[in-house]
Amino acid sequence: MSDTGATPFRSDRPKVVITDYDFGDVDVERAILEKVGAQVIALQAKTEADLFEAAEDCAAMVNQYARIGSETISRMQKCEVIARYGVGVDIVDVKAATNRNILVTNVQNYCTEEVADHAISLWLTLARKLPDYDRATHKGIWQWQSGKPINRLRGRTMGVVSFGKIGQAIAVRARAFGVNVIAFDPFLPEAVAKEHGAELVSKADLLARSDYILMQAPMTPETRYFLSDAEFAAMKPGAILVNTGRGPTVDNKALYRALTDGHLCSAGLDDPEEEPAKRASWDPADNPIFTLPNVLVTPHAAYYSEESIMAARTIAATQVAKVLTGQKPDYTVNAQALAATAAQ
Repeated sequence: MSDTGATPFRSDRPKVVITDYDFGDVDVERAILEKVGAQVIALQAKTEADLFEAAEDCAAMVNQYARIGSETISRMQKCEVIARYGVGVDIVDVKAATNRNILVTNVQNYCTEEVADHAISLWLTLARKLPDYDRATHKGIWQWQSGKPINRLRGRTMGVVSFGKIGQAIAVRARAFGVNVIAFDPFLPEAVAKEHGAELVSKADLLARSDYILMQAPMTPETRYFLSDAEFAAMKPGAILVNTGRGPTVDNKALYRALTDGHLCSAGLDDPEEEPAKRASWDPADNPIFTLPNVLVTPHAAYYSEESIMAARTIAATQVAKVLTGQKPDYTVNAQALAATAAQ
């Protein structure tokens, strides 16, 4: 691609590798990065090994679903920054990057409204039994009883797991329907939860009291299978689960058992446990959750709007451009760790 209009700042044109993308093109990123003299290489990596060759001389990597692990990072000779197209960085080995003095950036605050809207949409769809009514009417059954039983929302309790910006936005929306909001977040001061109309409670308390549980937890070693058999057994009979956080925070086999034995009413998942977008191949037949009529699954689409996609692409590319031109990026993951290492 032509360099016309670019203003190279290095003679060797730093190489920026986009590991994978499902946007259709990388024109947005290319426009931003070529202006600072970078060369953009776009891949569609499905395994980490697909990145090994490109890692050796890249100045930066940007990833959507492809994992950038220690094996890739160990091959990097020139890399200055690894940038994620989203908030979570569990598919980047941040510790390995820090050890190699590579900055890791992410994209924050670009889809708060979209995820909150999606979570509320799933909740209302399940609580009002819209799929049941839809299936029945399509079969010619015109009866309000097709969705029975349906309970009034007002006065019931919604438990939100992880009460950051998205959790808080969910609470604002939920309160308009008259539900009481409680939250579990071990890193949040009680005063902040109260400011946003929620009561901060323990995990056990949230499980026991909630009629609806909305998960917005990030993926960490501590949150994997945050909900499994013991947690489902501790929930109220007939509870509804919505997960617009990371798929593996919910044990899908345990969820299947809780839904099929009748303890839970229904579930809405924005991503199943196996996270299909991060696999080289995937078949819904591998996960029995897809056979259940009381489960709604969306393809990790909660973050999506035309505006949020554009923001994610623009911000991720801008972080790289800033690092390559010696500027301070807006969103860093390991800057403090790098500074501490440098001070030693």
